[in-house]
Amino acid sequence: MPDYSDPPLSSPDLPAPEAFTDAAAAVERLVALYEASTGFLRARFAEVLSGEAPHARFRAVYPEIRVSTVSYAQVDSRLSFGHVAEPGTYATTVTRPDLFANYLRQQIGLLLENHGQPVVIGPSATPIPIHFAMGSAGVTVPQDGALEVPLRDLFDVPDLTTTNDDIVNGTLAQPDSVARPLAPFTAQRVDYSLARLEHYTATAPEHFQNHVLFTNYQFYVEEFEALARQALADPASGYTALVGPGNTEITAPDAPLPVPAKLPQMPSYHLKRADGQGITLVNIGVGPSNAKTATDHIAVLRPHAWLMVGHCAGLRNSQRLGDFVLAHGYLREDHVLDNDLPLWVPIPALAEIQVALEDAVEEITRLEGYELKRIMRTGTVATIDNRNWELSDQTGPVQRLSQSRAIALDMESATIAANGFRFRVPYGTLLCVSDRPLHGELKLPGMASAFYKTQVARHLAIGVRAMELLRDMPLERIHSRKLRSFEETAFL
Repeated sequence: MPDYSDPPLSSPDLPAPEAFTDAAAAVERLVALYEASTGFLRARFAEVLSGEAPHARFRAVYPEIRVSTVSYAQVDSRLSFGHVAEPGTYATTVTRPDLFANYLRQQIGLLLENHGQPVVIGPSATPIPIHFAMGSAGVTVPQDGALEVPLRDLFDVPDLTTTNDDIVNGTLAQPDSVARPLAPFTAQRVDYSLARLEHYTATAPEHFQNHVLFTNYQFYVEEFEALARQALADPASGYTALVGPGNTEITAPDAPLPVPAKLPQMPSYHLKRADGQGITLVNIGVGPSNAKTATDHIAVLRPHAWLMVGHCAGLRNSQRLGDFVLAHGYLREDHVLDNDLPLWVPIPALAEIQVALEDAVEEITRLEGYELKRIMRTGTVATIDNRNWELSDQTGPVQRLSQSRAIALDMESATIAANGFRFRVPYGTLLCVSDRPLHGELKLPGMASAFYKTQVARHLAIGVRAMELLRDMPLERIHSRKLRSFEETAFL
């Protein structure tokens, strides 16, 4: 008679949970636990691929951070993060502690300082999917059916029923007996995004920097490479390398940067600093769907800021081609975030970002005060999901644009800003007027070429300079309470 009993479960021997009062030591234990679990899964997977008959089902789990407090004592209220809201037990699973080591040391250190309670590091109850364990080693798992034994009979696989954005969306519902979330993303959610990020950008997550520029045109990529080479030629710049798609890395200003035969959907370039405080540029292409996809995944890296620098349609007769638009509000008609962030949620301008962008415009253009109004307007940017909106009945769209006081229109900015708000990543937008469709100036080839030659380099330089100004600000100034809700996770 066939044996229908479950196969025995084989797991690595992991240290029991242990309390830590030193953040660096806590992170070391997280790394050791993660490496033991993924090393076990990789070894068993290699055995299966070699044809060795499996004797059990294999499982390893993510490490976990857990902290408990029983006091309502006031903590340092100047920070919007680094402390829990009220007494209770809080926990989060962790992946890739090697990649997030600096972040984890900082966040754990703040918990220890603010609450005076140890953090407990140990194995969680959450299995590591084999795809994620192998993915961090650069190994691709065959599709189900490629092996003689079904993959799911031997290993845990990604489970989308537990991989979601309930924490950041503020919709998480769980019983009181379960620990509250300590971080905005669980380990599975982070692993999912790390895998998708490499797929879409063709660069490893390790190369992404803490300041991210998004653009919607290849011309900005070319200027970014030129600017990066200038920075590498200057030892005082602090920049150490430039990385392009395919993880090609150069450190010399005149070194070739090969272009892959097939570019990814959203090619990314990284002007690196040793402390990770460099600048990443992502060419998301055109459309709110791409903008959402990119920001959905980059958010798990917990960048300090992201900005949109791209082209837009100017909507006012007083604007000229090449003028800049600094967004202080967004008309959201992109629709891709309607289920995650209702339209009644306002997306505020962030003062620190606005000041940095305006200061960068003044510095690069050498205009200031009233003279700056010659080339830059501040106002509402409308983002839509219809690239050919000009061809529809003008009565509806134009009336809405006028009532919203919009001064520019594009297909990405509101999506990037809204996802920044949702994921607690400081955001901003500085666009450049490339056409004025309501006033007879459509984006035609000859007009566009002249515009590109004169404006892209200056615009990109402004975006880079704004990021450098933000980099010099204290972290607590950038990550303000404007992005935090009533009951937030302690981790940024």
